[in-house]
Amino acid sequence: MEPQAISNFAHCEALVREADPDRYWASLFAPADKRPYLHALYAFNFEIARVRESVREALVGEIRLQWWRDALQGEARGDVRSNPIAAALDDTIVQFRLPRQSLVDLIDARIFDLYDDPMPNLNDLEGYCGETASSLIQISSVILANGSNPGTADAAGHAGVAYAITGLLRAFPHHARQGQVYVPADILARHGVVREDIVTGRGGPGLKGALADLRAVARRHLEQVRTLRATIPDAAKPAFRPLALMEPYLKAMERRDYDPFHTVVDIPQWRRVGALWRGPF
Repeated sequence: MEPQAISNFAHCEALVREADPDRYWASLFAPADKRPYLHALYAFNFEIARVRESVREALVGEIRLQWWRDALQGEARGDVRSNPIAAALDDTIVQFRLPRQSLVDLIDARIFDLYDDPMPNLNDLEGYCGETASSLIQISSVILANGSNPGTADAAGHAGVAYAITGLLRAFPHHARQGQVYVPADILARHGVVREDIVTGRGGPGLKGALADLRAVARRHLEQVRTLRATIPDAAKPAFRPLALMEPYLKAMERRDYDPFHTVVDIPQWRRVGALWRGPF
């Protein structure tokens, strides 16, 4: 690997370790020669996920996402290779013959993040999770399988929905302050909650019920992954290892003192590493 490429992958590793510690610690269970490529993928995912946080206007966010879309489709100009994450991602795509369209679809799904539109229903939320977190798990599995089809599409689909919903529930306080509501409108309506209850911090008696319903959805998908674990080859299992953290996070939201608007849902690092060591299955 050339010095510049080594530097690019090192940049990605440092970013993932700081910004996405769950995936970083899980990646340490992957073979050492695959970790740089996983870090490139996860760094790209973080860059896309944080676009809303880095811009003041949605239109500027769309322009930034378009830059990444062009970079993946080979339409961006000389600044692509000068971006360490884009360069490392491109090397990863070429090395493992990854499907560029799946990454473009991930970008397109993230356009939703730029606006304050409600999530219409559970089916839409599951689709959003599928094109983001599920896609990331499936592409990670392809990397771990040396570019071949690992046969994990169904398991990755359920795993990504479980992982993403749990992450959205953990981020609920932040999203509420930003005016974003990822809890599907049909679930909110079932409990008599409206968007204004969330973005104004009023909550209401139905909110905890709505969030409990969403936790149940995450657990259903997690159980589906367990029923499909025989379809996950050993080589691909590190891509699924972050699921080991889902139950501890979900249980933390069921404590008596849980306040969806203020509680920071986290677990100590020693518990995180221990759960990852034991694995999700």
